Amino acid sequence: MIKTDGIILDIDGTIWNTTPVVAQAWNKAILSTYPQVPTVTADILKTQFGKTMDVIADNLFSILNETQKKDLLNKCCSYEQKALAQNEKDITYPNVVKTIREISKKIPLFIVSNCQNGYIELTMDKLEIRTCISDWECFGHSGLSKAENISLIVQRNKLKNPVYVGDTEGDFLSCKEAGVPFIWAEYGFGKNLENFDIADKITDFSELPSKISNS
Repeated sequence: MIKTDGIILDIDGTIWNTTPVVAQAWNKAILSTYPQVPTVTADILKTQFGKTMDVIADNLFSILNETQKKDLLNKCCSYEQKALAQNEKDITYPNVVKTIREISKKIPLFIVSNCQNGYIELTMDKLEIRTCISDWECFGHSGLSKAENISLIVQRNKLKNPVYVGDTEGDFLSCKEAGVPFIWAEYGFGKNLENFDIADKITDFSELPSKISNS
């Protein structure tokens, strides 16, 4: 059992899977503005989510110049935010919202993501968990890497024994750089992290309370 005074959560691949909704939204943006850019699929987005937004733009919109990449990315994010706000399907992983509410009564929860500004707020409001989250940070707001944002949350909230819950190798490497133990959400987008120096893993979010205790 991991003793902690603060749990930092990833979003995509850990809290929910937005990729089918986002793929449709991004393709509408692509086709209406830069139709020469290849459209995306949910599976393609799964390989990109977790990276910073500028890297995603470089990877997916490589045929555009830098100004065009930024313009298309902004349009994709705008279409995405609207689509997610209007989405009525349950795209959260099983037991996530219930477990977040349960844990937040005992241990402070935080969110760090490489997403655009406003995405964390949309996620919290859509899932009605804003009151459960003590603080949050993202690349779109700070311009910092995930490792730096994790460190920022730790410093800002004076955490002594933080732990991060994420799903990809990128999440793990960010935690390693920040010096924060990593719990692998095995059900998410990341694969084959068994041989990494992870603190623990969960195959369902409901397992998280059994893995941690107050420090």
